[in-house]
Amino acid sequence: MKFSEIANRLTGISTPIFGVSWQPSELELAAARRIVSFLEDRRVLYSPNELEVPAHCVDSILQIRLFLTSEIGKLDSKSELTASLRAMRAACRRFFDAVGAEDGYIIQHATENGHYASWTFYSALGELRGTFGIHLARIAGHFRLDVEDDLASILPANAESGSCTALRDQDGHGKRHEKGQKKRAKREARRI
Repeated sequence: MKFSEIANRLTGISTPIFGVSWQPSELELAAARRIVSFLEDRRVLYSPNELEVPAHCVDSILQIRLFLTSEIGKLDSKSELTASLRAMRAACRRFFDAVGAEDGYIIQHATENGHYASWTFYSALGELRGTFGIHLARIAGHFRLDVEDDLASILPANAESGSCTALRDQDGHGKRHEKGQKKRAKREARRI
């Protein structure tokens, strides 16, 4: 997805306003590119749930958390990029808290339809993806970066252009999902 399409989706998310003269630091621009490139190769963020193997998801999210921690250590602690990376890292921790990765019960039973473990696991995964989508949109918008289409599928939809069709289920219940996504975006923006 091109930067201009991402910028159109940023409606309602607090992002810095920049003009022609605004230039990000080379350090932050390089870090943003590394981060987007790394996340583009993390299927856990965008693959359909039925294709996911819960144990592999946990491993991938752990790798993401370690990568984000490493990148945070290389950046100014007060930068916008660092704030987004911290929020994404916190989403990884919340995922692990929700699925109880230590005992493995939820992970072991996550693929059993109707089992509470599958509800817990996939709800936590959805929350993680939502948080990452919001912050990835902020990063791509701030640094004017393109994002591969697979990963761009988790970016917040632009409700004004009617591009929420991907969020509609078989019965057409898109508005409920759209409202929930807007509320999550506002909560995430306030946290930072």
